[in-house]
Amino acid sequence: QVEESGGGLVQAGGSLRLSCEASSSIFRINGMGWYRQGPGRQRELVASISSRGSTEYAESVKGRFTISRDTTKNAVYLQMTSLKPEDTAVYYCHVEYGMGSDSWGQGTPVTVSS
Repeated sequence: QVEESGGGLVQAGGSLRLSCEASSSIFRINGMGWYRQGPGRQRELVASISSRGSTEYAESVKGRFTISRDTTKNAVYLQMTSLKPEDTAVYYCHVEYGMGSDSWGQGTPVTVSS
């Protein structure tokens, strides 16, 4: 089970921090990441972090968003700064487990007003 929190309404230029915790599993957690789906758009990768701490970001968020992970809590975080109206979307946490399985959270909405 994967649970996100931290979404909400913020003005352009503001900041938000998203949190996600995955329940314990018999499978090791490999990568964790954040995706988003804006109105009328396809779900896209925002940022991901591997079990070794390697990170990947979408070009549109580089320099503004930071992904981090607490392996002791099976948690991943997304610090979002300098938010823009185009960042408005439902943000989903994604967890990659060993053995090729994965899990998604229910999504947390982020709305950035201009």
